[in-house]
Amino acid sequence: MTNSATPTVTDTPRIAAADRPRLTIRALLMGDRLDTAGLERPDMIASTPFAFRVGDRGFAALFRYGVVVLAGLSPIEEDDFLRMLTPRILGPLPRLDQEVAIMEATAEREDQVPPGGPIQVRDLAPERFLVVADALAKSVAMAHNERAVSAVFDVIDPLARDLAREGRLPKDRKRILKIIGEALLVDHRMSGRVAVEDKPDVLWDRSDLERLYARLEDEYELSERARTLARKIGVVQETARALTDLIDAKRSAGLEVTIVLLIVIEVILIVVQMTIGIAH
Repeated sequence: MTNSATPTVTDTPRIAAADRPRLTIRALLMGDRLDTAGLERPDMIASTPFAFRVGDRGFAALFRYGVVVLAGLSPIEEDDFLRMLTPRILGPLPRLDQEVAIMEATAEREDQVPPGGPIQVRDLAPERFLVVADALAKSVAMAHNERAVSAVFDVIDPLARDLAREGRLPKDRKRILKIIGEALLVDHRMSGRVAVEDKPDVLWDRSDLERLYARLEDEYELSERARTLARKIGVVQETARALTDLIDAKRSAGLEVTIVLLIVIEVILIVVQMTIGIAH
């Protein structure tokens, strides 16, 4: 667990299972960053992530790495809320990636995360919503980065195949550098923003929810996916750097040959001039 500041969780009344036994939770990746400055409000339920009530029965959690998690909102309420957030999205994505889960109150049981859902919890308390929201937000952000790395692999794979089969190097060094840049960007998102290995800050106050988060982490394979993604990023970076080094070496060799040829031509011209001078 990180040493970040303890979140502020207010004494919000819990939602009884009999009154609202289920919550549909949607995590939406809207862009690269989400600006939450100036959104403080009386009905906040936490400050990290920035979370509060929406309407009479809904919740929202805003993650600075571009994910919005909504629970208990009607389609119209969701549309209105997302429209309100649009100006705060930095680097908006052309399409919204999403992860959906159902949280169901079963007061007689321990918190459970059966395969395929729904997520079974003792109550629909705001703190449990924060734990589920954290897992969903990380999962949807990783899914986006996994697709980005796969797209980079699709570009770099034929380049490596041509080198292996025919010994042919790509001519466009700039394209290879862009590939390295994409891999570095994904790596930065994962380590600097999403921080998959960090547990939600609400666990500082509610250690009894550790088991729920551990089960969510296992269900969504957060740690395994993060390690796999890190390995893929490393392979892309190493392959791209190897290709750029080979391209640079080939260019250097070509430059050396050109210099040698120019020297030889200059020597020949000097010899010819000397020969002509002696003849006269």
